[in-house]
Amino acid sequence: MSKFWSPLTASLEPYVPGEQPKDKAYIKLNTNENPYPPSPKAIAAMTAAINEDLRLYPDPNSEVLVQALAKKHGLAPQQVFVGNGSDEILAFAFASFFDPGKPVLFPDITYSFYKVYAKFYGITPKLIPLDEQFNINVDHYTGEHGGIVIPNPNAPTAIPLPLDDVRRLVESNPEQVVLIDEAYVDFGAESAAGLVHQYPNLLVVQTLSKSRSLAGLRVGFAFGSEELIEGLNRTKNSFNSYTLDRVALAGSVAAIEDHHYFAATTAKVVATRERVRARLQELGFTVTPSKANFVFISHPVIPAKRLFEVLREQGVLVRYFASPRIDNFLRVSIGTDEEMDSFLAAIEHNLAHPTS
Repeated sequence: MSKFWSPLTASLEPYVPGEQPKDKAYIKLNTNENPYPPSPKAIAAMTAAINEDLRLYPDPNSEVLVQALAKKHGLAPQQVFVGNGSDEILAFAFASFFDPGKPVLFPDITYSFYKVYAKFYGITPKLIPLDEQFNINVDHYTGEHGGIVIPNPNAPTAIPLPLDDVRRLVESNPEQVVLIDEAYVDFGAESAAGLVHQYPNLLVVQTLSKSRSLAGLRVGFAFGSEELIEGLNRTKNSFNSYTLDRVALAGSVAAIEDHHYFAATTAKVVATRERVRARLQELGFTVTPSKANFVFISHPVIPAKRLFEVLREQGVLVRYFASPRIDNFLRVSIGTDEEMDSFLAAIEHNLAHPTS
C-alpha cells in the first residue's frame, strides 16, 4: 500500500479479469471472448476511418452510433446512450442512479464487478441469494433499497431470466432504477430493450464485446427513458465527454448494421454450446441451462480446482472462482468447434486418468 493513496484507493478490492498468460500457446476459454472475427464490414469501416481526421476530436455525442442503435431497436435517439464498454456504463449507472444512503440489490452469485462499483461509490450492496439451482427469484427483490442490478443471463451461471420475470421485477419496484445487464443476451435469452417504452425506471445495458466479436474495441450502450439517458450523459460529461473514438464509432455502426454476419456467428456459437453441453452431461457433469456464450459445469468426482489446474497444464484455460457455493464449478467459454473438441478430449483424458 502506498502512502500516497487516498483512503478510498487503499480500501478497494479491484475486479480481477481472467488471466492472459504469455508463457505458451493456450486454448483460451476463460474470458468469454467470441471465437470468430468481427464483421468484415466493421473491419473495413475501421480501416477507412484511420485517416487524417484522427487529428480531430470525435463526436462527443456519438450521434451516428446512437442513430444506428435507435433504428435497430425501434427507439428514439433520446433513449440510447453509448460509452466505452458496458463496464464504463455500469460505473456511470452506479454513480447516476444509486443513493449511497440505501443498499443496492443484486444476486449473491453474479458479476463480481458490481461489488467493486458499490465500494467505489460508497454504496452498500445487499446480496440476494440464488436458489439451489442458481436461479434468480425476483420476488425476493423487495424492501427498502436504492436500486437493483440483474445480469440476464447471469454470470457466471449462464442462466437466463424470463422476460415476464423482468417485467414483474420492474413493475414491483417503480420508485427505483432496475438495471438489466444484457452482456450475453444475444446467445439465446430474451432482451428487455423493448420494455423501456413502458417503464421509466428500466435501464438495459448491452455490449459489442461478445456477440459482435469486438471486445478489443470497448463499446457498450444502454437503453432507457429519456430521463435515465440524460442522467447517464450528465455523469459521462463530468468524467470525459469523448468516450468513443472515431475508429470505434465507424466499426460499431458497421457491426450493428451487418445483421447477416451477426446472426451467422451467434448461431454457430449456440450450436457449439449445445453440442458441448450435451457431451459434458454424458460425461457426468452438471451443466446449467446456458443461454450465454459459456457453460457453467461441475463434476461429482474431480474437484473443479484440480480440473482447472490440470487443464491449464495441458494448455486449456478456463475460469475457476474460489467463492462460496460455486467453488466446485468451472466457467468455460465457447470457442470454435476445433477448440471445444480439444477441450473435450482433455476432459475425457482427465476423467480416464484422474491422478495423472
